[in-house]
Amino acid sequence: MTNIGNMYGPSFTFLGIPACDLDKPESYKGADVIIIGAPIDSGTSHRSGAKFGPQAIRMGDYLPHDGERPHLALRIDGLSELKIFDAGDLLMPPGNLEEALLVLKKATEKISRAGAIPVVLGGDHSIASADVAGIAEHLGKGKVSMIHFDA
Repeated sequence: MTNIGNMYGPSFTFLGIPACDLDKPESYKGADVIIIGAPIDSGTSHRSGAKFGPQAIRMGDYLPHDGERPHLALRIDGLSELKIFDAGDLLMPPGNLEEALLVLKKATEKISRAGAIPVVLGGDHSIASADVAGIAEHLGKGKVSMIHFDA
């Protein structure tokens, strides 16, 4: 599950949160949420480029968290209240969608078994099945809910 780093410059995390390595459990011990990137576009039919989505999302808000963005209704700041890590982008086998989805499934299962909630930055729409399958492998079928945003 090696992190491939940032293709276009230095690596950075979402909102400047601490980085972790999924191959080193001590780096995310006690995590509530772990963010991973799934740079996949093998499932797209007409327009490639979705694999750059995780980097683009991180670049969209790369400034360190300033504690000034609380939830409007609850008035709490999730990034201050939760232990959140960014594990970077997963290393996906190029051109092999089936293997890439297996890598993603194993990663979400590993995160779930660590007691954390995986937040997956994609990638194309094909990632949805692997996201939930990995968690269901740990928690059991019918015990998983998912929120999926797709452009």
